[in-house]
Amino acid sequence: MPVVSREVRLAAVPRGLPAPADLELTEAAPLPAPAPGEVLVRNRHFQVFGGLRTLLGGGVEGTPVPGLRPGDTLFGPAVGEVVAAPDGGPLRPGDLVTHLLGWREYALVPAARCAPVDPALPDPVAHLTSGSAAYGALTRLAELREGDVVLVTGAAGGVGSLAGQIARLLGAGRVIGTTGSPGKAERLTAELGYDAVLTGGSWRDGASAEAAFAKELTEAAPDGVDVLLDNVGGHQLTAAVDAARPGARFALVGALSGQLAADTAGATGPATVDAFRLIVKGVSLRGYTGVAHPDVEAEWTERLAGWLRAGAIRLPLTRYPGIDQAPRALQELTRGDVFGTVVVDLSDPAHD
Repeated sequence: MPVVSREVRLAAVPRGLPAPADLELTEAAPLPAPAPGEVLVRNRHFQVFGGLRTLLGGGVEGTPVPGLRPGDTLFGPAVGEVVAAPDGGPLRPGDLVTHLLGWREYALVPAARCAPVDPALPDPVAHLTSGSAAYGALTRLAELREGDVVLVTGAAGGVGSLAGQIARLLGAGRVIGTTGSPGKAERLTAELGYDAVLTGGSWRDGASAEAAFAKELTEAAPDGVDVLLDNVGGHQLTAAVDAARPGARFALVGALSGQLAADTAGATGPATVDAFRLIVKGVSLRGYTGVAHPDVEAEWTERLAGWLRAGAIRLPLTRYPGIDQAPRALQELTRGDVFGTVVVDLSDPAHD
C-alpha cells in the first residue's frame, strides 16, 4: 500500500438532465492504509440511482443526504471486499460488505458504516436492489391486505420492478403498473407478473397525457384502487387519488415527474390532488423513507432470501461493465432507457 483508485467526480452542475460530460473519471490520490476504525474496500459493484440527479442539481434542502459540488466524488450503495483492516476490528480481509461509497474502485470506509453481506442471498448484488423501499412502503404504510387492487407507478424502475412482485407475494388481488415504454410494459406483464401496465399517459409527455392516463386507469381498475406505491407523482398521482376506493392507502416513494424533469433542479415534485376526495373516502397519503423504518432492511433480506430460494421473485438488473461506463449508466437511467436496478460492475475475474 498505498492503493491508487479511479473514481467519478462531478465536473460541472448539469444544465438539465446529467450528461457524461458533467462527470469526470479521475485517478484519486493514493489511499493510505486504513486507520483504526476504518477498512479499505475494493468495490465490486455499485448502484446508480435516480436520486443522484437531485444531488447533482444542488436541490437537497430537507433531505438526509448532502448535495454534490463540482470536484466531489459521487456516492451510492456499493458491495465490496475488504482488502485491508487494522487488527482487532470486526472486519477482516476477504469479508464482503455493503456501504455507501460507490462510484470509486477503492474506498476507505469507517467500519461502523459497513454491513456484512448476508450469505443467505445467493448473489451479493441483491443487496443493491431497491426492494427494501418497496417492501417497507407496502408493509409499513400501505399495510397491504389480501385481495387489494394495487397500482405501482414507475413500474419498470428499481423500486417498481420489485414492488409489483412483492405486492403479489403479499396477497394483492390485482397489480397494475405504469411505464412510458410499450417494450417495458410487455416485460412487466410477461416476466414480472403485472396484470396490466398503463403506457398512455407517461409523465414525460406533460399535461397532454393527463386525460389519457386517467382514462386508461379507469379501464384497468374500474372499481378503483386500494393501494398506491407511487414513484412518479405528477398527474399519475392526481389520477390515482381520483380512482381511490374508500380507505385506500397511498405510499409515496419517489417523485420522478419532478426529479427527472429537464427544466428543473430535480428537487420538487408538484402534483394536484383532490383534497375533498381524500377526506370523504378516508384515503391515507404518506411518504416513505428508509431511515424512518430501520427495522425493514433485515426483515426484507430474510423475506427476499426465502423468495429467491423458492424461485418466487426475480431481480431485474441492467449492468454496465467498468467504472468508465458509470457516466453513461446515469445518463441512460435519467433518460428512461433502462429496466430494473442499474448496477456498475467492477469485478475483475483476475482478482476474484
